[in-house]
Amino acid sequence: MWLAAAIAHAAVDPLQRLHHFEATRMSMACVYAIEAHGPDADALPRTVNEAFDEVDRIDRLMSHYKAASELSRVNREAARQPVTVDPELFDFIADAMRYTRESDGAFDITVGPLMKAWGFFGGEGHVPSDAALIAARRHVGAAHVTLNPAARSIAFDEPGVELDLGGIAKGYAVDRVVRLLRERGIPAALISAGGSTLYGLGAPPGHHAWRVEIQDPIDSGKVALAVSLKDRALSVAGSSEKYFEAGGVRYSHIMDPRTGRPVQGVLSVAVLAPTGTAGDALDDALFVLGVEGGRSYLRHLSGVEAMFFVPHETAWKMVR
Repeated sequence: MWLAAAIAHAAVDPLQRLHHFEATRMSMACVYAIEAHGPDADALPRTVNEAFDEVDRIDRLMSHYKAASELSRVNREAARQPVTVDPELFDFIADAMRYTRESDGAFDITVGPLMKAWGFFGGEGHVPSDAALIAARRHVGAAHVTLNPAARSIAFDEPGVELDLGGIAKGYAVDRVVRLLRERGIPAALISAGGSTLYGLGAPPGHHAWRVEIQDPIDSGKVALAVSLKDRALSVAGSSEKYFEAGGVRYSHIMDPRTGRPVQGVLSVAVLAPTGTAGDALDDALFVLGVEGGRSYLRHLSGVEAMFFVPHETAWKMVR
């Protein structure tokens, strides 16, 4: 787990009359955790469970692994004919494609064939043959996808193309939870998607913000940095999250869609952003772009901060 909340609270704050409740649920192949403070002790658990139900709904819509999901239907049928989809899914995919354009392809939701070629789709990972890599790369790139806003349809230009929203959907689910909690009158909450994307809603009683620790990119038992979250998100992409070693080389699951190979030379990237969706997309894009490319990209973004953790001598250094 990359991120960890570092605040303990009493069950009730007598000054603000806020009650405390926290819970977890497995969803989207990770543990979602919500810690919330609200004025109604009886309603608070129901609200948190409703928030988890919203995460489950997003998973049923956008899962790349669930055969019955709307996204899986697109992947099965869009090479044969345009597929009309749910408006929410269409708008979300259009937004994801925008990140692809703005990052010059560093973030790309068509990366699925590469993930499969390298064995990261439901496997432990392996180095593909040259032929397998060439075949996978032929199906990667935004040019293979046609979006029709008027018909809300998605089409692929050839078989083998597929969409994988795993690099951004968890952040979107976090944003949907934040929206629901605000609508229910919850003034303070910390929402975590598997520890890799968090959003601090408001601030916990007696504090100015939520304090969150970023894990050391090499030693998981240490803390690299602590940041404050108040109405903003923190997302972290790291090479140690999923990887394999072969021939003395470590290959992480974070793929450069432009080369077809796992990124080398970066340990992790932490992004502070206005939304979980933005943070989720940008941490991967910046990981691929590296320090210099990332610095150029960030000049065009507002309200976003990034911290690169890169190898240095016997450990690492942070570039902010």
